[in-house]
Amino acid sequence: MSFISIEGMEFFSHHGCFKEEQIIGTKFIVDFYFETDTTVAEEQDDISKTVNYQAVYSLIKDEMNIKSRLLENIARRILNSICKAFPLIEGADVKISKINPQMGGKIEKVSVTLSTDDLDEKY
Repeated sequence: MSFISIEGMEFFSHHGCFKEEQIIGTKFIVDFYFETDTTVAEEQDDISKTVNYQAVYSLIKDEMNIKSRLLENIARRILNSICKAFPLIEGADVKISKINPQMGGKIEKVSVTLSTDDLDEKY
């Protein structure tokens, strides 16, 4: 098994519970970690034998473009979407950080991490 990470994906999106957040938008950072068997890809040096990181990024980008009120909702959608699209993924974690959240004080970020282990059903 290999553990692969795509870290520090930066998006400007319009997520949040406050109307202003959904209008003005803010910066989000997404980190995605997954486990997959890369034995064949290692031996054959063939991208079709593994999970294509660019395709994973594109799915995350698509999900980040859909407005949500909660980070938890975005994380769940990302996990469901990627695990359905890539059956070679055996487990995954996603961390979504909202930069400078509107919480009445100076806060660098708030984050939510969700794992496929947390899902009620298999993708």
